Amino acid sequence: MIKEFDRKLVLEDGEEYYGYLFGSASDKVCEVVFNTSMVGYQEIVSDPSYTYQGIVMTYPLIGNYGMADDDYETRRPSASALIVREYNDEPSNFRSAATLGSVMKKYDVSGISGVDTRKLTRSIRDRGSRKALLTSASASREDALETLSRSAIPTDAVSQVSRKEIEVADVPDARWKIVAVDCGMKENIVRELNARGCSMTIVPWNTGAEQIASFKPDGVFLSNGPGDPTDVPETIATVKALIGKFPIFGICLGHQILSLAYGARTYKLKFGHRGGNHPVRDLETDKIYITSQNHSYAVDAESLRDTPLRATLVNLLDQTIEGVSCERDRAFSVQYHPESAPGPQDNYYLFDRFINLLQRR
Repeated sequence: MIKEFDRKLVLEDGEEYYGYLFGSASDKVCEVVFNTSMVGYQEIVSDPSYTYQGIVMTYPLIGNYGMADDDYETRRPSASALIVREYNDEPSNFRSAATLGSVMKKYDVSGISGVDTRKLTRSIRDRGSRKALLTSASASREDALETLSRSAIPTDAVSQVSRKEIEVADVPDARWKIVAVDCGMKENIVRELNARGCSMTIVPWNTGAEQIASFKPDGVFLSNGPGDPTDVPETIATVKALIGKFPIFGICLGHQILSLAYGARTYKLKFGHRGGNHPVRDLETDKIYITSQNHSYAVDAESLRDTPLRATLVNLLDQTIEGVSCERDRAFSVQYHPESAPGPQDNYYLFDRFINLLQRR
């Protein structure tokens, strides 16, 4: 007996995809995007950068190794929805402490399985990321499109996922004091900097430059996070005031914010970069890195010409800027995620590069 569909995804242009409920049963309006990673669904679902987004997993089987207590990237996952071909609710893994569906239900992340994710991914690739509604299969297309027409994707994503209070992630015998500006920071970034002897003072996204300087840090870190970087002018202004005073390292949204602080521009990509298989070329060494990425926006290459920044890395798939640097100010950033372990250790050198800047200071 064929099970009857009980959920569907309706895109703003009228496309419909039917499937089955797992996770939260809440209706969700979100931006639908795709991720090409073969593993890591727990880190993806718990990555704050997916706030207000519905994630299409191109790998067909999701949920089969459950959810491990130590692998979350944030304490409270904030993705809107997960869209998969096949969901496994009986994981086989000695580290598993819960099923994916139960965690999604706990944190109100809606899910739909049984979807033709190949067709949906091609649609996003060809026509771009779009607004979508995940709702009951019985809802009419007309009602769904009406809901979408009067709904907007919020622009407060960073303020929603950033820490509200200053927190400290200390280590014994710390060599360095780092202030990290939390725009939706992944936990593995904190682990990697702690492992290199950095005591972390993690501040909310809208913390001012004077307060950051009052901590007398050896360096400043700008975190990843969700949304359009121009939605956080306060953070851009803070970084602009800190340039040249401290070594600065930015990842993902932090890369875009650093570039904007220098006067560069950003723009939205057609469907973004999400997955662990993006080749990036180092413009100085010609070395190719396989990188893990998650972003919708990129730094405009032409706009760098009017700034002290120089491009250091470029994406080989579409030639977008993947890294910038200013030697004079001891500042650099990358668009991708070295802490996400593609390789798995090929890109850890970027954290070591930051440590070298601290030593030079």
